[in-house]
Amino acid sequence: MNSVDKAIEAQLHNLQVRSGKTLDQLFALMRKSGLNKHGELRDILKGDLGMGHGDANALARFYLQSSEAGAPGSPAPRSGDVLDQIYAGPKAEQRPIHDRLMTAIDKLGAFEIAPKKGYVSLRRKKQFAMIGPASKGRVEVGLNLKGAKPTSRLLALPAGGMCQYKIYLTHPKEADKELLGWVRQAFEAVA
Repeated sequence: MNSVDKAIEAQLHNLQVRSGKTLDQLFALMRKSGLNKHGELRDILKGDLGMGHGDANALARFYLQSSEAGAPGSPAPRSGDVLDQIYAGPKAEQRPIHDRLMTAIDKLGAFEIAPKKGYVSLRRKKQFAMIGPASKGRVEVGLNLKGAKPTSRLLALPAGGMCQYKIYLTHPKEADKELLGWVRQAFEAVA
């Protein structure tokens, strides 16, 4: 099982513990609502169960993914499926860069992987990084890393965005000590 699979499995387990309901019970609640839009389901979970935004958002996504697969109430697709979607078609060539980077980041310690539509968010208490395909055959790594000195590789982003810095990778070998040093700083800053 890869790190994304483990993270999704842990997230689903934690959602059930926090809500006091099984995944089948949670999915049944959503089916009973008759709603099928992500935002509406998320809001029901927040209002009816008092879930936080992140938990409700993730659960609505898992539910809709499993429903779209034709099996309401079944477990969500494996995270590899999510990565297969993110790195589909011409972006498939970028997947080895993502995989090499994630193998290195896994060694930092425990964190949650939250797949989004076009990237994955890496979180502890807060997001510390995001990774996904970019243009020109590159993988973009966004970092929440305050106070670092920009370089020709560590590019500063405008204030107010989701991340303060980004790095582009064009080859798996670029997941090197320098990059992992920046990722470690971001990881430790949100402990």
